[in-house]
Parts: sequence; C-alpha cells; structure tokens
Amino acid sequence: MPHTEVILREKVEGLGTESEIVKVKRGFARNFLLPQGKAFEATKSNLRHIEHLKEVRAKREAEELAEAERIAEKLRKLRLNTELSIGQGGKAFGSITATDVANLINEKSKLKIEKTQVQLDKPIKSLGSFEIPIKIHATHPASISLRVLAPEKEEKSED
Repeated sequence: MPHTEVILREKVEGLGTESEIVKVKRGFARNFLLPQGKAFEATKSNLRHIEHLKEVRAKREAEELAEAERIAEKLRKLRLNTELSIGQGGKAFGSITATDVANLINEKSKLKIEKTQVQLDKPIKSLGSFEIPIKIHATHPASISLRVLAPEKEEKSED
C-alpha cells in the first residue's frame, strides 16, 4: 500500500505530536488527517512552517510540565482516609478500586484525576495504610497515602 509523508499540526494518539513528519498510508492521510485539520502535506513550503509548530510544541510541553509539577506537589501532601466494612474473620465486604481512589482524590483536593491515572494493581481488600502511585506525567511521578479504616459503627459494637 502506498505511503505519504505528512506534518502533524497537533498531537495524534499513537502517531506523534505536532511538528513531526510521519509516514502514513495515503488513505489515512486523505480521509482522516487532512480533512480533520490534524496534518498537512509535507511539501517544501510546508516544511518551512515546521519551525512555528516546534515553538508551539515547546511552549505547550513546558506548560504541561509545570502543571504536572503543581499537581504532583499537591498529591504528595494529600493524606486520605476511607472506610471498608470488615466482617468476622477479617473478610472484607467489597473493595476499594482505582475508581474509588480517583473519586476520593477529586472530592478532597479539587483536582481532576482520571481512574486510568491511578496505578492500583489490584483492588484493596484489607485495612491499613497504602502508598498508591498516580501517573500524572512521564517525568513527574506522584503518589498518595491512603488509610483504610473500619467504620466507626462496627468498632463500637465490637467493644
């Protein structure tokens, strides 16, 4: 299948970021990238336009990095508590998932964290303290401290 070179105007998932020259199938360029305004043909005149796109890209990446630093710092300071019902024999009723952790962070810190950013290997099904990594940016890892406690009602009935 014939290929063509295009210059990306914006970040295209799985393909590249703005100002990159990528080789794609001709139909993909003709039917998707060009009509959507996500790329333009790699002609001599358009190649000169790359410098402007590189400046835009550098500025955007610097802003993303600064935002990631700010969010990472807020998350490092965050200490969260949540409750998990535990039955007799220490068996948990339910679990705490990445969605629960993301919702708790968003509720307590006013940040916008997606459940896909919470790097929880498996749901939490026990009491205790946990250090949960959060993926904000490739160069700025962050983590939060989460304490899982038994509900107070159950603690009072056991006394």
